Amino acid sequence: MRKRLSISLSGYGAGWSANRRILIVALVLSGLLAVAGLAAWFTGRSDQRHDTGSPTATTNASPSEATTRPAPSSSSVPAPPQIADPLAYAKAAAAMLWSYDSRTASRDEQLAGMNAWMTAETKYTDWSSISAQVPDPVLWSRMADNDQHATASVTEAHFPSAFKQALAEDPTAITTAYIYAVTVTGKQHIAWKKGGNGAEERSITLAVQCRPSHDCALVSIAPWSPPDPPRP
Repeated sequence: MRKRLSISLSGYGAGWSANRRILIVALVLSGLLAVAGLAAWFTGRSDQRHDTGSPTATTNASPSEATTRPAPSSSSVPAPPQIADPLAYAKAAAAMLWSYDSRTASRDEQLAGMNAWMTAETKYTDWSSISAQVPDPVLWSRMADNDQHATASVTEAHFPSAFKQALAEDPTAITTAYIYAVTVTGKQHIAWKKGGNGAEERSITLAVQCRPSHDCALVSIAPWSPPDPPRP
């Protein structure tokens, strides 16, 4: 009898390096978050990339399997909504990240659909944090064999208190890149062959870019659990 694989697309990224997790948490989740610092961090990441016009994406696959951002194409992933509200966009993005259908979409199609949600400003986008949500090719194939699919229901979205405090202290800082930190909570509903199903509570913090007079776009995902503090 086949066992449930129960893959959560929101659970990936746990294997990130300590330095990477500390940087993201410090800028998005901790009390040290500052709007200007968030924009500066994304700008700094772009300086580390080769100027190819498309950043390199690292997934859960091994380094030899790393791929560049796929071109947008048709898939089971919904198209991004055309809205300018960061809270509403983050809710839609979280629902997208928590949903998948391995019965109808290949792994490449899943990645291509997710890519359509990303900001076109490559100096800010962190595609690797998004693509890391998708299992490696072998695991995705096993999920497809098991007809595994998931839908999501979103409960609420809010700006983290540290983000609001930083914004209150320097309201003009966000005008550098108009990137907002938004925490979204909800539930992921998973189903598989022979009526198997389950549900799991979800929470995720997203970086969303919403420039004035433009639709919002996804920038990055922050890890939910902060790393252990460095030892002296």
